[in-house]
Amino acid sequence: MTQATNLDAGLATLATRLDGDVIRPADPTYDAHRAVWNGSISRRPAGIARCATPADVVESIRFARAAMLEVAVRSGGHSFPGLSVVDDGLVVDLGLMKDVRADPSSRTARVQAGVLLGEMDHATQAHGFAVPTGAVTHTGVAGLTLGGGIGWLMRRHGLSIDQLRSVDLVTADGSVLTASSERNPELFWGMRGAGANFGVATEFEFSLNEVGPAVVSGLVFWALEDAEDVSRYYREWAAAAPGALTTALIFRRAPALDIVPEKLHGELVVAVVGCWAGDLEEGEQYWAPLRAFGRPVADLTERRRHVEHQAILDPGFPHGVWVYMKACDVPDLTDDIIAACLEHAEDLASPRSSVIAWQLGGAVADVDADETAFAGRDAGFIFNISGITDGPEGFDRERDWVRAHHASLEPHQTSVYSNFLMDADTEDVRAAYGSERFERLQALKRAYDPDNVFHLNQNIPPA
Repeated sequence: MTQATNLDAGLATLATRLDGDVIRPADPTYDAHRAVWNGSISRRPAGIARCATPADVVESIRFARAAMLEVAVRSGGHSFPGLSVVDDGLVVDLGLMKDVRADPSSRTARVQAGVLLGEMDHATQAHGFAVPTGAVTHTGVAGLTLGGGIGWLMRRHGLSIDQLRSVDLVTADGSVLTASSERNPELFWGMRGAGANFGVATEFEFSLNEVGPAVVSGLVFWALEDAEDVSRYYREWAAAAPGALTTALIFRRAPALDIVPEKLHGELVVAVVGCWAGDLEEGEQYWAPLRAFGRPVADLTERRRHVEHQAILDPGFPHGVWVYMKACDVPDLTDDIIAACLEHAEDLASPRSSVIAWQLGGAVADVDADETAFAGRDAGFIFNISGITDGPEGFDRERDWVRAHHASLEPHQTSVYSNFLMDADTEDVRAAYGSERFERLQALKRAYDPDNVFHLNQNIPPA
């Protein structure tokens, strides 16, 4: 028999050992299951193990190692560089692991690794609670959390990892472990910021925080010609904001959405988006001066349910769009940084491309820098520069635009959020974490994955 025949037979045998199933290239659903959110990524794995239990994950890892197959791990499939799918290897797909158990009495939630952000939000908001998560509801909880987890509640309740109590995982040798402050504490440190390197996370335990159900959901647009004045005013307004408010400054073309006035569709704008997760009247009072500043062309600020605000950016990031992204952390929105943003915003071509400057501080900065592997708690803003098209047409231009804009910000960069790394080599990853933190992570990698089985990530090679 040929090697391909042997592999196909092995995958068929693996399927009999799983509570889930195995998708192979001949299966009619293969193309649907190999697709990831970033449509510019098209890879053809040898098989996709759709795991329903942690035991399925153990079987899949052992099979992949015995067959000498590369391993990609997928939860929501939102990895910007498409690291959740691999050519000729095995995808460990956690999408069937959907259980969410929110316990109001203990203020905790147990969340399996196939759960998406919107699914977790709906389960926890049913009890008036939330976990700080990201900003696109079809993102996977697992990938977001293992890299840190920035989002609309972070200045009030910290990053996703700051509410993480424990994580269950399968390591490269097939062991099933729990990492927490009491059990495997050094591994728990590494899982919170670089977790994809050490195993396949199968379940998370989070602390729950009282949120909503309503928040003050801010969204104000100005014409790009007013962007310099708006950006400077925003800088002072945001700097004085209490932790209840998390905001972002956005440069883009106004999206063609029903809630956006039709006359603005496609026009270059600057926008401030934010979430006030506290007393609603106080939040409306704090938003008032920004809403009145200058000449807003649209003000969509209102009280919304938290789950509605969580989905406010979803229309800009549908499945299948082509995405190229670069990012950096900066200390503040200096005049030089604002000038660079204005210069490159004028070159925005695609109606989907954008620059988002996420405001940090608050509860993010309250956590000691050494408590978790996440780097950049002392940054002022995380810049996410995304070139996005609906398909290949115009994609090369958007990618060049992203690179040029990122180059203009590099002199100001202090660190970078690992989940936003794309085209990253080892030195880029080292720079993202800093040498001291990176070397500590390398020692952990040597202990838990000395053969670097889990290298399709923002990879930290073993020491």
